[in-house]
Amino acid sequence: MEQIFQHLADRFSPEAIGSYLSRVLPELITAVVTFLVFYIVWKGLSNAFRLFRTRAKLDETLAGFIQSVLKIGILTVGAITALNEIGFNVTSILTSLGVLGLTLGFAAKDTLSNLISGIFIFWDRPFVLGDLIEIDGKYGKVTNITMRSTRIVTPDGKMLAIPNSVMANSAVASYTNFPHLRIDVELTIGPREQFDHVRKVFLDVIKDDPRFMNTPEPVMVVTAIGDYNVTTQFRVWIDDETQHISRRFELRERLFEAFRKSGIDMPYQTIQLAPVEFLHAPAQVS
Repeated sequence: MEQIFQHLADRFSPEAIGSYLSRVLPELITAVVTFLVFYIVWKGLSNAFRLFRTRAKLDETLAGFIQSVLKIGILTVGAITALNEIGFNVTSILTSLGVLGLTLGFAAKDTLSNLISGIFIFWDRPFVLGDLIEIDGKYGKVTNITMRSTRIVTPDGKMLAIPNSVMANSAVASYTNFPHLRIDVELTIGPREQFDHVRKVFLDVIKDDPRFMNTPEPVMVVTAIGDYNVTTQFRVWIDDETQHISRRFELRERLFEAFRKSGIDMPYQTIQLAPVEFLHAPAQVS
């Protein structure tokens, strides 16, 4: 036991700690300075590129993607160089750790897939920064396209980071690429209602509102006929795609109020319940 304590005392003596720091500290300082140099280089290139893209009026989507690639590339090289300064050979370490190397290989595969997909998104340009898009039921505004993901902000303020590989291999609906957008509102009416009367009420609701377009012409179509109601769809075009959600809500509310005032029947399915005693009561014969 005394030998153990003596060994620890020798190991952590001021002279031993001082000797260790005198040997390691210069390498640590060199590593930190090396990484700081790469960081300063990145900041300088970033500021120069920001000035260049402003003067050259470079596309924001392209500019953001290039800046993201430069940042990750320069800082990664800086980190590897700094580790080499303190004796860590990153390549040898990854090669010797077979399981970890395999795991990192799978991770690099996904990263590479997202990077290539990001390049295709930039090249094909199905959407750009500021566009309103919908993918797999998720709707929002494109705020950033990085090496790994595309970020959209939903109307309720949530930020979604969707991998570029998903964006490149999914159907993306754009609400911005065309000047006009059609909104559809469905309501049910009674089977005895006259379609011409319902159509007239619909047109009266929107005819004096400049936010709803007259060309293309608004239309009413029947989409389903049920046992107790008829499903109708009212289609109208707007010229501001950013307002399509709010205008759809507003149109549905205004149509509902107009139908009530016009006496248009809007039935809904009901279930009538009878007491058990009534069901099992004996029949009365008069």
